[in-house]
Amino acid sequence: MSEFKDKATTLIAEEKALVIEERGRAIGLYIPLARKDGAKSREETERLERVIADMLGHTGMTREAFEAAREEAGKADSV
Repeated sequence: MSEFKDKATTLIAEEKALVIEERGRAIGLYIPLARKDGAKSREETERLERVIADMLGHTGMTREAFEAAREEAGKADSV
């Protein structure tokens, strides 16, 4: 997490999706928004899928548990 904070500007400028870890445990994702270019959007979607698959592999979380957590987080944000 501290590495992300220290290098945030550089990391964000690279426009890559990132798994943010704290003590080796995934705690968040940074996913740049896709551009309006259709080909680029497809690339971004594919990259997002790879990042999610990587995060699931690191954490042992199932896709269903991830989706449920994402849904729950969305509810908390809208309250």
